[in-house]
Amino acid sequence: MADLAKIVALCKRRGFIFQSSDVYGGLSSVFDYGPMGAELKRNIKNAWWKSNIHDRSDIYGFDSAILMHPAVWKSSGHVDGFTDPLVDCKACKRRVRQDQLKNLKGSIGECPECNAKIDLKDTPPRMFNLMLKTFLGPVEESASVCYLRPETAQGMFVNFSNVLDSMHPKLPFGIAQIGKSFRNEVTVGNFIFRMREFEQMEIEYFVDPKEDEKIHQKWIEDRFNWYIELGINKDNLRKRAHEKDELAHYAKACTDIEYNFSFGWSELEGIANRQDFDLKEHVKGSGKDFSYFNEKTKEKFLPHIIEPSGGVDRSVLAFLFDAYKEEEVNLKPRVVLGLNKRLAPVKAAVLPLLKNRPEIVEMAKRITSDLKKHFYVVYDDTAAIGKLYRRQDEIGTPYCITVDVQSLEDKQVTIRERDTMKQQRISADNVLEYLTKEGGF
Repeated sequence: MADLAKIVALCKRRGFIFQSSDVYGGLSSVFDYGPMGAELKRNIKNAWWKSNIHDRSDIYGFDSAILMHPAVWKSSGHVDGFTDPLVDCKACKRRVRQDQLKNLKGSIGECPECNAKIDLKDTPPRMFNLMLKTFLGPVEESASVCYLRPETAQGMFVNFSNVLDSMHPKLPFGIAQIGKSFRNEVTVGNFIFRMREFEQMEIEYFVDPKEDEKIHQKWIEDRFNWYIELGINKDNLRKRAHEKDELAHYAKACTDIEYNFSFGWSELEGIANRQDFDLKEHVKGSGKDFSYFNEKTKEKFLPHIIEPSGGVDRSVLAFLFDAYKEEEVNLKPRVVLGLNKRLAPVKAAVLPLLKNRPEIVEMAKRITSDLKKHFYVVYDDTAAIGKLYRRQDEIGTPYCITVDVQSLEDKQVTIRERDTMKQQRISADNVLEYLTKEGGF
């Protein structure tokens, strides 16, 4: 497996991910997605949306606002309870989370940054709210305080009745959305794994309380298999059920899907049984009735909620780690991203063998233009053919199409497959059919 430094270097070299505000020294734990990263990220989100919304009839897509009434976060518990205990290190002047202290015995531990001794009796932990605060209106006063959402879930909870009344679904049904969230994280790092601005893929699946455990288990399996279907090596994934002492106060059960990164097993997605906590709290806070009426049994109740919650950015990182390979070909190193073809940023690259031959360039650009009507294809004539192949290998392009002198005579092109590097000649008129059949685009 590649180490993190190689992934970071590849991302910058090939236009996947850059440090935000880099020309001004960067902003800690905030990143920008470059041309290739934006495509990969969009393809992951599209695959998730298709799998969970378009391919099903029981989940509705949603897009709630980032800014919400402050009372939402009061009712959800985020204003009072979304906090981390922080400890000051007198040696390096950093503030670190209490649970990140190393070798903690009694009240004495070590700073994870500089290894200095920290005595919690001398520097007791202080609570720190993770929500990012802003103000609405021209005057910064308490009445105009607002928050950048720390999760997308609450936007779906408070719209439960709206979806129920407008779409008339029967239990079980879900609401799903992909969107940005913000947390003033203290402990950040490992590239895009933990950031202050990140994107979530969340489903709130409403169920009859009598069926919550069975449906919870089904979602765990479905979400685990989704990563495998998109190319993640099963050996690099595991399901870890939370112990009772680590469950969130609202959760009946929770299982994390974890990936074996170079920095250790870490969470990609959590599938939680939130019971009826969220709807109950919003009933209390808003005074509105969020009950569901079962016409068949004549029962009225608050549904329980199963929540598969995954990180888009963490998925990007996992797919990059899993796809990264280093090989030796003809005594020369080859780096290749063996991404699932559905996720590959570029589906095919069209390469003229001789850019100083106008008729070759014209044919290559015509093929590119025709293919672009169907999927993302690039034209590249900025280097020798060998270097162009390696460039496309590094961004995970499944197919390279080369137009050469012979192509002018026989109207055929050479198609090279990324993983095997095998080449074959086919008619230029059949390129679209070939890519559609072999690539599944």
